[in-house]
Amino acid sequence: MSLAEQVKQAGVVGAGGGGFPAHIKVAGKADTVIANGAECEPLLYKDAAVMEHRVEEVVAGLQLVMDAVGARNGIIGIKAKKKRAVEAIRDACQGTSLRMHLLGDYYPAGDEYELVNAVTGRLIPPQGIPLQIGVVVSNVETLANIAAAARGVPVTRKTITLAGAVKNPVTITVPIGTTFREAIEAAGGLTTGDPVLCVGGLMMGQTTDDLDTPIVKTSSGAVILPRSHFVIERKLKPDPLKSRIGKSACDQCRYCTELCPRYLLGYAVEPHQVMRSLAFTATDKSYWNQMAVNCCACGLCTLYACPESLFPKEACDASKTEMRAANIRWTGAAPTRPHPLHDGRRVPIKMLMKKFALEKYDVPAPWQDIAVTPRQVILPLKQAAGAPNKPIVKKGDEITVGQPLGEISDKDLGAIIHAPIAGIVAEVTDDLIILTRQA
Repeated sequence: MSLAEQVKQAGVVGAGGGGFPAHIKVAGKADTVIANGAECEPLLYKDAAVMEHRVEEVVAGLQLVMDAVGARNGIIGIKAKKKRAVEAIRDACQGTSLRMHLLGDYYPAGDEYELVNAVTGRLIPPQGIPLQIGVVVSNVETLANIAAAARGVPVTRKTITLAGAVKNPVTITVPIGTTFREAIEAAGGLTTGDPVLCVGGLMMGQTTDDLDTPIVKTSSGAVILPRSHFVIERKLKPDPLKSRIGKSACDQCRYCTELCPRYLLGYAVEPHQVMRSLAFTATDKSYWNQMAVNCCACGLCTLYACPESLFPKEACDASKTEMRAANIRWTGAAPTRPHPLHDGRRVPIKMLMKKFALEKYDVPAPWQDIAVTPRQVILPLKQAAGAPNKPIVKKGDEITVGQPLGEISDKDLGAIIHAPIAGIVAEVTDDLIILTRQA
């Protein structure tokens, strides 16, 4: 069985948050494979913990992918400040052809477009993927899971960071389908009575007050803050209100554009022009929407750059939705080189922390071997880019650990889900499967 087929059967997806089924990348051809350990979301430490505690699997997975795609170069991108992870990777790479590329402590260092350019000097085509320029990029946890897949072990557990308003900031590994409530309780509980979760991070994560949200294959962790924190207040504003505020207050200062990471890489992304489109109806709307197409939704424009606390990122999101609905394709040119001030305008993580008033939460969240044994697990049928699983189990079935619970048609993109615990199928719906642990 090929590595791509082993990875497909194990249900491996991009574990950094993207969720792209890994077997597609492994089936490609490339001259360079980059292990993405940049981890630039403030307060999250999941990737560093994986590199420290699963380093042999990370390196083995990287070598397996290199062999599969025919790559000559294997490079681990990692921030220099992650000293224990750097040391672990350096030791594990001795005697191999692999090398590290040390990155600065800026945001968004882990963005694929940024990372590929930093490591190789190449620019991914607009709306493109790294494979188009001979590169495969995989999160370090994904590579560890690929190494496990080659041994026949499916993805049933997830490493996450719990940070912010928690008694014990920590990085732990839990069964997929565990709720954040159970994970937080196992890690010591909360320090706020009105918590809101930024699942996946403050910048690009999803915001929810539902502590019973299940941990899935793409969860990198959660930053928990009080509802009264100004970042949470901004995130929870209704979208129509965000649009009205921008329509009335944007003075076209260009800060959102001048600090946009994709604009600084040379791409035609100009959030200030998208904000300008809020003042129009149909006039020039398609033109302004073009300026949103290559936005990576990193959130810097909304949460950091705008001096008036407006919402350029959300305007870009809306524009991209409009373009997809109208089937409008990107028609602009590809970048030829980064902006001359690309390096000088990178945003340090410490500046983000200061801007967000997070200094009191800026403490380590080290890996701990905490046993989390949920009574039941909630497993969404869609945990990857592409189609959801079609359930192959029914209510009342007895399930063993690692057993496939769904299937993906050969013609569809997606990733199989497997049982993280032994138990009984308690419920099957169009959206999820619930397993109850055997007594």
